Amino acid sequence: MKDFLSIRDFSPSEIFYFLILARQVKTHPTTYSESLKRETLAMIFEKPSLRTRVSFDVGIQQLGGFSIYLSPAEINLGKRESVYDVAKNLERMVQGIMIRTFAHDIVEQIAQFASIPVINGLTDYSHPCQAMADYLTIWEAKRNLEGLKLTFVGDGNNVAHSLMFAGAQLGVHVWVATPPGYEPKADAVKWARQRALETGGSCTVTNDPVEAVAGADVVYTDVWASMGLEAEAEKRSKIFRPFQVNAHLFRKAKRDAIFLHCLPAHRGSEVTSEVIDSPRSLVFQQAENRLHAQKAIMLELMKGEFVRLPTLPELQETLHV
Repeated sequence: MKDFLSIRDFSPSEIFYFLILARQVKTHPTTYSESLKRETLAMIFEKPSLRTRVSFDVGIQQLGGFSIYLSPAEINLGKRESVYDVAKNLERMVQGIMIRTFAHDIVEQIAQFASIPVINGLTDYSHPCQAMADYLTIWEAKRNLEGLKLTFVGDGNNVAHSLMFAGAQLGVHVWVATPPGYEPKADAVKWARQRALETGGSCTVTNDPVEAVAGADVVYTDVWASMGLEAEAEKRSKIFRPFQVNAHLFRKAKRDAIFLHCLPAHRGSEVTSEVIDSPRSLVFQQAENRLHAQKAIMLELMKGEFVRLPTLPELQETLHV
């Protein structure tokens, strides 16, 4: 694949491969310090960011390249300049594009028009780079991925979609617990369930957070009102209150369960301080892993670090080792 737009665009072997490369990059950073020497990444931001901005900016520099930050003031996609024109200009000046925007079709259009790699830094539909960092963190903590139970509690949003997609690729049992009417999109659930049939995973959607968290290896949550939904924050606060990840709910998970959150977090809303600041919380390790997962993605798309893609059994054996 030339681009990294959604985790469901890849095969299970390719997703395993990205994770293995991410661990290699994290363990041996100096080995890759000049892998993208003199390569330039254009970073288009239609949404504000901390982790995406810093991890891509630092990541490309640690690989020997450069980054250019492009805010809405410079581009104003579709208004000041068409998506087509932006893509055709950038492909002649840089070697890769990362875009963080609202509508998923904007990312798809840029990828269609640009001959260089395009990475989805976040859209309203999916957040694939986040999910790669999430599963890298889980792998480090649990030493395995196949057969684990990951429970996402909250809004069936872009993070939930990408967790479902990656879980289905990796043989994970993903549960999503939301209030009625806030479930993940039907097409996302359908795809995850179909792919999970091939890998031994599963995808379950419920309106019961207790049932979802029971026996979970990983408990995950996100803000109740994502960017662009601030006007619904007060309404959602009342609806989502029973879905708060607090100590009482977290105790339903396994004794060695870990807690994850893509951040930023609103302590006292979707999660209590008692949970997110506990030793079971790996949210900052998870945030750091954005850097390593994205370096692996840039390496593969902008250079192609390995000539032969290992087979799925070989990758699974590596994961177990």
